[in-house]
Amino acid sequence: MKRMIAKAATVSAAAMTMALIPLAGTSYAAGCSGAGCDNKGPVSMGCDGDAVTKQTATADGSLKAELRWSPACQAAWVRVTDPSGPNNWWDKYGYIEKWSGYGTGFQRSLSVTFPDPGSDWSNMLGGSTSYYRVCIKDSGTEKIDCSAFW
Repeated sequence: MKRMIAKAATVSAAAMTMALIPLAGTSYAAGCSGAGCDNKGPVSMGCDGDAVTKQTATADGSLKAELRWSPACQAAWVRVTDPSGPNNWWDKYGYIEKWSGYGTGFQRSLSVTFPDPGSDWSNMLGGSTSYYRVCIKDSGTEKIDCSAFW
């Protein structure tokens, strides 16, 4: 009888220990939601884990700006990528725009300079009822390439 009780106690202790250890890929609650995410980092707030690309803008053959959306955080940001490297990256940047309507009621934008090469991202703009788009601007030529609104 003592052996059965000891065995049951060991199994129970092991089960409790395993329940406290998070599994790989376990998601945690986001650190912000909606407008509460405005100008906060997607990685530091835990919003990048469920993010999906909703729209993309391209320029110069290889520059890419992606509109990233986190359903958990109800927030968006722009991720910029320059896979090829040196091409006057210092005068090109990606930005995200937030609108209250489809192309009307501009509210705010945030930008990030293209890396040389690699990827980087802006802070977030939040709100599930807003419209968003991403753009790439070459400040040397003033050329702007934008995605469709989402």
